[in-house]
Amino acid sequence: MEQQRAVEPFDVVDLITTKRFGRALEREEIAWVVDAFTRGVVAAEQMSALFMAIVIQGMERDEITAMTEAMIASGERMDFTKLGRPAIDKHSTGGVGDKITLPLVPLMASLGVAVPQLSGRGLGHTGGTLDKLESIPGWRASLSNDEMIAMLTDIGGVICAAGSGLAPADRKMYALRDVTGTVAAVPLIASSIMSKKIAEGAGGLVLDVKFGSGAFLPAVADARELATTMVQLGADSGLQTVALLTDMDAPLGRAVGNANEVRESVEVLAGGGPRDVVELTLALAREMLALAGKADVDPEPALSDGRAMDAWRRLIAAQGGDPDASLPEANEHETVRAERDGTVQRVDARAVGVGAWRLGAGRARPGDPVDHAAGVEVLVRPGDRVRAGDPLFIAACDSAGRMARGLDSLRSAVQLGDSAPPTRQLIAGRIAG
Repeated sequence: MEQQRAVEPFDVVDLITTKRFGRALEREEIAWVVDAFTRGVVAAEQMSALFMAIVIQGMERDEITAMTEAMIASGERMDFTKLGRPAIDKHSTGGVGDKITLPLVPLMASLGVAVPQLSGRGLGHTGGTLDKLESIPGWRASLSNDEMIAMLTDIGGVICAAGSGLAPADRKMYALRDVTGTVAAVPLIASSIMSKKIAEGAGGLVLDVKFGSGAFLPAVADARELATTMVQLGADSGLQTVALLTDMDAPLGRAVGNANEVRESVEVLAGGGPRDVVELTLALAREMLALAGKADVDPEPALSDGRAMDAWRRLIAAQGGDPDASLPEANEHETVRAERDGTVQRVDARAVGVGAWRLGAGRARPGDPVDHAAGVEVLVRPGDRVRAGDPLFIAACDSAGRMARGLDSLRSAVQLGDSAPPTRQLIAGRIAG
């Protein structure tokens, strides 16, 4: 006799119709649809229709909280309360040249704050922290929970891939959103990020929410809405959450790629590095220290006295990497030069990111390989005065075929004018619960 299928408490078509007409879904309906999709009861076509309705109609705060809670409930929750030091997490919405995690985690570890940094890989024009670190010979991204706890207890920090047990519903939902044009919706972005961050179990969270051409959400108003929503989700769950709004209209630092961003991060840890990278690293560090109850601690000296560098070396070695090993170097190098005299009005972060991606530093689809040696060195900043023939970028890769496409994007990345450009602040705002 054919086994009867269990009767589900809701009909997904009803939920799609409800949201399509702009009405709110009930908490129980949202919990069910997330679980049913994860179990395979709700088809991908149906879930993508619901996502599109959410993109168009939005979600109320209670709905976003319910979706976040449902994704958390789909997997495990971690607990860092027995580490002997406060655990504070950080998340960036991603950008071009954003290597801040690399100096920030060892800096915080050197100051007595544990950072359980679960990071991802790059896709498209934005880089991934794990891709950058995998340019270090021997370094491995995958750790067990026991290995994470051991590193957090011993060293005070870890940067690794999220395990499969953390918010598995989000992983399946994001994969569907990625191929159905439904990624860029504040309720879905916020619940995706915060489900993982809340499930991680840290005692506080600092968010770096970016806006500008190289950001996921270019408009500052959209970035502010996302930051506010995530701070509210943190408050609803009891997680202390603070967000900084930061400018991603121009690349962060000089290096855009993988191995070259590691080199630049080491410069910061040695007390040098580009001013904007240092500024944002210290700003985030101060917010994390405040959440950890260490607001009176100044993080800046640890970048110059060797403490942060010592923690970096221990972090890399603990995950199998050799902190003294040579990093990959590209075989092909080309320089993009100014076509006329002028003042740099803008360095378009997205165009630079696309250039690095075309050179091989990024991937078009999950699972694609990356060229760790490929990347871009940014030689000018807005406000710089240049003459015709002056170098603007140095492009690097191991494939002559990739070079031409990368250069095409870089040639359009700098806008020249005859007057000084408007001043832009790197940190445009702060949102706290």
